[in-house]
Amino acid sequence: MSATEPIPTQPHPDMQAAQFIAAVEAMTTVHDVEYGGTTVRWRSAGQGSPLVLLHGGHGSWRHWIRNVEALASRHTLWMPDMPSFGESGTLPAPAGLPQLVATTSATLDRLLGAGTPVGLAGFSFGGLCAAHLAVHRGHVTRLALLGAAGHGTPRRQKMAMVNWRLADGEEALLADLRHNLRALMLHDERHIDALAVAVHRHACETTRFRSKALSLSGPMKGLLDQLSMPILFAWGEHDVTADPARVGPWWVDGRAERQWRMVAGAGHWAQYEQAGPANRMLLEFFG
Repeated sequence: MSATEPIPTQPHPDMQAAQFIAAVEAMTTVHDVEYGGTTVRWRSAGQGSPLVLLHGGHGSWRHWIRNVEALASRHTLWMPDMPSFGESGTLPAPAGLPQLVATTSATLDRLLGAGTPVGLAGFSFGGLCAAHLAVHRGHVTRLALLGAAGHGTPRRQKMAMVNWRLADGEEALLADLRHNLRALMLHDERHIDALAVAVHRHACETTRFRSKALSLSGPMKGLLDQLSMPILFAWGEHDVTADPARVGPWWVDGRAERQWRMVAGAGHWAQYEQAGPANRMLLEFFG
């Protein structure tokens, strides 16, 4: 290298995160579908049998940002920003879970057809939504629930969340977001990278639906009792929102078509923190 040539530099982590998000977005096709006065933004990607992915409570389709490429290699993914989340429209007041599920279901049917069989996966609050959707819509061939809410049993959370909205300035805001990721979402501080912060920040700033009380409630077992398809329950080994060894066997309930798994080395956001093992698990389950 001559003295006049610039020294190569690595892109800033924030730039790398933005580039990664943009690259995954470029793999998707946007579909805006209206129902009952609310427009839901869906994204599709890949080819193969349809697989619907529902995000968590402070989330958007980007909760699956590290899974899209792998899962799209075998499936046509359908990923909404559920109504009142992300880039979708806001549900009219008073908006509750039945309206959210009905709007998500109706807009999916307008894209695929009401009787079209789908695989369905949901993360966290999205797991509770997925179970409701499976009961409400039917035609779900397989159901995967990752760190699903709605069990109503004690959490293992040791760190309190902070109110990021009260942060004084950009650095304080980023520190609060990282704190909350460590408190709830990710087990290993080394995994709280620029991409995780970017996804989490976008979700926090665009969420307009109050899901916390619903997530802490306990309706899931009653929903599962209405379902007969193969179901996978999965948690990160260190998920603070549940004790997998307690909830897993309870939800399996001796049913041969059900199984529960733990993703080693992961916290609540297992499909992000341990994307490789989570992708392999999901590809195996959905075939």
